[in-house]
Amino acid sequence: MSNLIQPIALDRLVTHPDNPNRMSKGNFAKLLRNMERTALYEPLIVRPCPRRPGFFQIINGHHRFRALQQLGHKTADVVVWDVDDHQVDVLLATLNRLGGSDDLSKKLKLLRRLNKRFNARELAKLLPQTAVQIERLAGLHLPRAPAKLSAEDMFYPLVFFVNDEQRLAVEEALSLAAQRQSGRSRAAMKSAALTAIAQHFLNTSR
Repeated sequence: MSNLIQPIALDRLVTHPDNPNRMSKGNFAKLLRNMERTALYEPLIVRPCPRRPGFFQIINGHHRFRALQQLGHKTADVVVWDVDDHQVDVLLATLNRLGGSDDLSKKLKLLRRLNKRFNARELAKLLPQTAVQIERLAGLHLPRAPAKLSAEDMFYPLVFFVNDEQRLAVEEALSLAAQRQSGRSRAAMKSAALTAIAQHFLNTSR
């Protein structure tokens, strides 16, 4: 397997019939504009076509291939991998799906930097986001880092199941215990009430 980039004529490239990846018309139009504007694109990944000597089968880059055709290119930059049918199936199932996620702070910096040169409508023609999404993101401010919490400040969920009679008894007890507190959220009052009931049971059981 080589990662050497080489040009190959478009008429010697064939698409894989089982390629599952699909791109919307809107996103394909953005890909087309980007490639037309910059003349840059990620090289296609191909392999020697098993049943057509002299031809190469596309493993990754089907949409870039279509864009190059529409833009009138005669060749495509490709990387040729020597892989069998089983390996190709794995690659087709993963290459277009494996990816990371955006770091929000860095994404916002990029959008703001781009927004100095292009307005939201212009950017929407090139980026996956819509103009409205870009405007919202460009104007978004990251929240301050949350305050550090000690172990005593941590909250832990408790889940238990009761029947109707038990539920009524628990809710009545929580309501009575919560009436002794004020100035706290409902969840905080219920937590404190449940703790008080549990503590009372422990005290009377000893």
